Amino acid sequence: MSFSLEVKEELSKHIGSSRHCRLAEIAAIIDGAGYIRKAENGEITLYLQDDNTLVVRKFFTLLKKAFNIGTSILEGVPNIKENGRIYRPVVTDQKAIHSVLGAIRMIDQDSIIRDISDGISRQVTRNSCCKRAFLRDSFMCIGSISDPNKGYHLEFVCTTQSQAEGLQEMIESFDIKAMIVRRKKYFVLYIKEGSGIVDLLNIMEAPVSLMNLENLRIVKEMRNSINRRVNCEVANITKTVNAATKQIEDITYLRDHYGFENLHVNLREMAEVRLEHPDATLMELGQFLDPPVGKSGVNHRLRKLSELADKIKG
Repeated sequence: MSFSLEVKEELSKHIGSSRHCRLAEIAAIIDGAGYIRKAENGEITLYLQDDNTLVVRKFFTLLKKAFNIGTSILEGVPNIKENGRIYRPVVTDQKAIHSVLGAIRMIDQDSIIRDISDGISRQVTRNSCCKRAFLRDSFMCIGSISDPNKGYHLEFVCTTQSQAEGLQEMIESFDIKAMIVRRKKYFVLYIKEGSGIVDLLNIMEAPVSLMNLENLRIVKEMRNSINRRVNCEVANITKTVNAATKQIEDITYLRDHYGFENLHVNLREMAEVRLEHPDATLMELGQFLDPPVGKSGVNHRLRKLSELADKIKG
């Protein structure tokens, strides 16, 4: 099972405790996966996309808890196809439909239906808890999140710009940065920062998914930190080995072409110690000298030897 589906399964089990939060969830599902059709005779039918069973099941639960309406997929009413998607009828009872749509401000007293493309009424999400509920069910309908092992990316694929901007406003009200980009005929609202995704999971009240993501982030950051440290140590070792190799080459050249007897006593002692201990560090080389010399003193003498070798070669 993908991480995205795990998040949605967790969210599907969370029902708002207050009626106004449940109304926000119903509005989010109708906004993200619903379709409302009004026939010529004035009768209204409410449809839902049938490819997301988690959303359909939760919608029926919300109707039961918020309105005491018991319903299911209606087999006697045909499906419809809109914008390349298949919608199945879920509510045809006119009294029930008017109750639901009226409660979420999608129909007025004159039975005029609010255009979904205009977005959901702000009255439905005026409370912070209702915004959380709306985002939760919107993610179930049109959201997705990438595998945290591969990268951090959460997005909502919206059919209209107003829908994307409405969700963006809600998310940013919780101090989370979200961006909108046009992708073909869709408007994609996305978050790429791992910390922002964690905060949004917390807002949508998905604690299990949040902890799983945090654990993966910790492991990933530790692995990256270890890799950086190892790379740094390897680079330092490589630098030390290269320096020692160059020093030994220069000292060998001086021995063969100049003679140690022509070197100052300090340089001669340094050259002999370096040849005797090719793998020793500068600090260790200093301890082999008599009297012992510090790291900077050893480095100074070795540099003098290299300069002399370069001068003779030149």
